Amino acid sequence: MTDEIQVLKDKILKHDRLPRHIAIIMDGNGRWAKERSLPRVAGHNEGINSVREVVRACGDLGVEALTLYTFSVENWNRPATEVSALMRLLLRTIRKEVDDLMKNNVRLTVLGDLEELPPQPKLGMEEAIERTRENSGLRLNLALNYGSRQEILDAMVRLYHDIAAGKCTPEDIDEKLFSTYLYTADVPDPDLLIRTSGESRISNFLLWQIAYTELYITPVYWPDFRKEELYRAILDYQSRERRFGKVSEQIGDNQQLLVEQ
Repeated sequence: MTDEIQVLKDKILKHDRLPRHIAIIMDGNGRWAKERSLPRVAGHNEGINSVREVVRACGDLGVEALTLYTFSVENWNRPATEVSALMRLLLRTIRKEVDDLMKNNVRLTVLGDLEELPPQPKLGMEEAIERTRENSGLRLNLALNYGSRQEILDAMVRLYHDIAAGKCTPEDIDEKLFSTYLYTADVPDPDLLIRTSGESRISNFLLWQIAYTELYITPVYWPDFRKEELYRAILDYQSRERRFGKVSEQIGDNQQLLVEQ
């Protein structure tokens, strides 16, 4: 680790507000490859190195959860050759990285529907999930075959069936209850959402969960997003005042109360 990166890390750890949950829209693999006259899959391959470094850095800092937007339901509309290459890359990567996940006490989970994946990538993911199930460190969520609108619809259907079965009533429904039907039921909402490549949109990602999430947009393509960029995003987050609908004076009063207690 260079001296500059160590300084960034030290600044983060001196602050009393580390994000519990970081979500990342990993964008720009294709453009990174195009600028280098390489096939798109080369960008996806290089992006794996960014995933590895960011996962390790989050675990080292003590972040509780990291959610990576890996493959959306809309990504099935990409050229068949690219989709096939992505599925092969997914299988190869998860088999290669699972030992490292175990070594670093990372628990792997998936947000999305694994049933639509090809048999071998599906089996590879299921085996990795099972193998890391008891790990107690960083929770790594791969949003895979994921779409937030579909997640919300799925939650509504399951809630409807529970009401029909008498497990709850319409009067019981509030934000807290509804959240338990989402894929992220046992994960805190993201504190920080990072999007690489400079695009300023959410792309059907965690729409319910990011209601009060801090957004960080960077022009850096995902294959170039490494530990230093992650640290800068976290420091930017730590510099912000999170009011959740309140005014600054109320936030200051609450912080002073916590100090006095």
